[in-house]
Amino acid sequence: MSLVSGPGRGGMTDARLPRELRLFVDKHVSYIQSLDTRKDELEYWLTEHLRMNGLYWGLTALHLLGHPDALPRNEMLDFVLSCMHESGGFGAAPGHDAHMLYTVSSVQILATLDAFDDLEERVKGGRQKIGHYIASLQNPATGTFAGDEWGETDTRFLYCALNALSLLGLLGLIDVDKAVEYIQSCQNFDGGYGNRPEAESHSGQIFTCLAALSIAGRLDVVESDRLGAWLSERQLKNGGLNGRPEKKEDVCYSWWVASSLAMIGKLHWIDGDRLASFILNCQDPDGGGIADRPGDMVDVFHTFFGLAGLSLLKYPGMVEIDPVYCMPLAITKRILEKPDVNS
Repeated sequence: MSLVSGPGRGGMTDARLPRELRLFVDKHVSYIQSLDTRKDELEYWLTEHLRMNGLYWGLTALHLLGHPDALPRNEMLDFVLSCMHESGGFGAAPGHDAHMLYTVSSVQILATLDAFDDLEERVKGGRQKIGHYIASLQNPATGTFAGDEWGETDTRFLYCALNALSLLGLLGLIDVDKAVEYIQSCQNFDGGYGNRPEAESHSGQIFTCLAALSIAGRLDVVESDRLGAWLSERQLKNGGLNGRPEKKEDVCYSWWVASSLAMIGKLHWIDGDRLASFILNCQDPDGGGIADRPGDMVDVFHTFFGLAGLSLLKYPGMVEIDPVYCMPLAITKRILEKPDVNS
């Protein structure tokens, strides 16, 4: 029984699948909608530092499920702009310090909401302010990016910078060639990438490096066959994927590994049916949401990346995702067709 579509096979409609292999769309939509109503729970306040990222995960998940209007647009826009600093950066929630991770999520949310014009109406020169904030975090000597004013560097931040600036049409504000040179210095003998030179290869860091290289138009520097072999070895007997050798499977790697394979044209090097089955078995069929592995508690992070993995695998009914931007493909196509304002 084929769960996913691919060359020579059309896949099955979700309604024809047995219950244990079915995606509970309505339950997941309700679960995501409920997340902002749990303000009487301690967990809600303990995760305030993830609020902006959580909104991006939830909103994008709803788009992938075919329910883009399930959350109120104006409330989301008000929240995002309430987190913007005078510097142009965004915090996780009102009153939180600006950081690259929250800034890219903010830009992705604005892009998904088609709200760049709203941004300009409410914040004079808003796009340029965001762009200059991001550009200010690049080290001109090394090409690296810091996460915030305190200076920690990581390839995650480099990818975030290229992601956000390209969506804003402002890649010309940074030295892309220097950034590419730095990514190349993080490549290892196994074809993978770490978060800095000589750091071990990790699936999450591989995604950030490949996606940044893709945005820069430099996937030609990737050792695709060697990297594809390393990534395909991340699939375990139960169909799930891990982040590096000898680690447990985790639903989130359904995205980090599969998207990386998709970018280098080797997604068929893993068993898509077994991966889809693993993800589906991590669902809560009653309350909605997806956990890291079967039987664990669900959360919006794993819900989103599980759905993103199913989208990559072309599971029936899922909206197509962009493996580079981790956003609905139709949205990135619409935005990226516009010319760079600095070109």
